[in-house]
Amino acid sequence: MTPDIWLPLALTTAIETGTSAGTAIDGTEIAVWRDVAGRVHTWEDRCPHRGMKLSFGFVRGDHIACLYHGWQYDAAGQCRYIPAHPDLEVPKSICVKTWPVAEAGGMVWVWLGAGALVPAPDLPQAVALRSLYLDCPLSRVVALLEGGSPLGGAAQVDGAVARVGALVIGLQSVAPGRSALHITVAGAPTEAELTTLTHKAEALRRVAERVEAAA
Repeated sequence: MTPDIWLPLALTTAIETGTSAGTAIDGTEIAVWRDVAGRVHTWEDRCPHRGMKLSFGFVRGDHIACLYHGWQYDAAGQCRYIPAHPDLEVPKSICVKTWPVAEAGGMVWVWLGAGALVPAPDLPQAVALRSLYLDCPLSRVVALLEGGSPLGGAAQVDGAVARVGALVIGLQSVAPGRSALHITVAGAPTEAELTTLTHKAEALRRVAERVEAAA
């Protein structure tokens, strides 16, 4: 069951205006897209017509169009236009499942919980370092972070956020054997510091996957 907390999906810098991307939370496939006004959206990554991933589609203003047959959906997930039937008043039943979304601390967050919506994470402004994708469960990565990792020192983990010094990390469980860390740096790090932290993040990936392979 998905916990009633905000969950990170990506760094805000990874979702540029007019683009879309696909990701997942514990196997639930999610399309993340940003309209031309800069608003970000998180939807089920499936067109109701033939099941094509909407993350493969094209952003058109505040609509996104499916790659397969061009069906267009507005910012609320409602289908508004079907190219094969341009004069059709599209039934309101043709719509995409949407989830609450927020941007905080340099990350995009989604709410998949069944409980009452709570405020988005209160995080400081930060510089995006990178998103790190690992072939191991999130629990393995969290154990490494809490025990001391190549990132330096033991992390303090609170829900889907880990803190190690100036690093603020969004913790994403992509699938049972796949996880992602969305790493940001508070303050004003130098280019040299960012390069060093990037190398440490790669070292964390190697350690985590080595431990997982040996388990």
